[in-house]
Amino acid sequence: MSKKNQTSRIAGLIYLGVVLTGIFSLMYVPSKLINYTDATLTFQNIAASETTFRLGIAGGLLCYIFFLFLPIVLYKLLRQVNENMAKLMVLLAIISVPMYFINAQNEFTALSLVTNPTYLKGFSMEYVQSQVLFYINQYDDGMRLIHIFSGLWLFPFGYLVFKSNFLPKTLGVLLMLGCFGYLINFFGRSIIPSYSDLGISSYISLPASIGEIGTCLWLLIVGVNNKLTTT
Repeated sequence: MSKKNQTSRIAGLIYLGVVLTGIFSLMYVPSKLINYTDATLTFQNIAASETTFRLGIAGGLLCYIFFLFLPIVLYKLLRQVNENMAKLMVLLAIISVPMYFINAQNEFTALSLVTNPTYLKGFSMEYVQSQVLFYINQYDDGMRLIHIFSGLWLFPFGYLVFKSNFLPKTLGVLLMLGCFGYLINFFGRSIIPSYSDLGISSYISLPASIGEIGTCLWLLIVGVNNKLTTT
């Protein structure tokens, strides 16, 4: 196996870690436990499934630990295509990591209020429950800001994939489109109060999902085409 393909496999494995932990922490756990319009139900769900909520927090932290190393390995693989774009890719990706770790404090605070509501001793249970949902929503709002950079890094990444000649150009196009999908969803949710009810956000984010999962699997399983390289 060539050194380039070894790097490809490492990148694919780290990317798979990002994908799996991201799906679990950002999609599966919230879908099972969080009701953004019902504070009482959310409180009860977390209290009844505390371990799942804790695993969701751990999964999110692990996701962004993987994501810290992913662009560094990708830089090693793609810098020969365009070093300046590769550096931009790394910068835009890594910015989101400290942002996420700061944002995760909202989840820890919500968990503390569920497991030890005496922190708000003297207040009604309804108030405690509303505070739990408040911090969950603060975490969700924080993720919107983080997703700005989750989108922005995809453009230089997609450009490098498209220009590489050793990875499928289709994946590069999907990744670049995914960048705009993230940004459209961010500004849509920020400007239009009923944006989430329109049902278009999942379609707009589809290129990013296909592009990232497709690139992950290609790097891990297929590797790079050594017959086509750039100078």
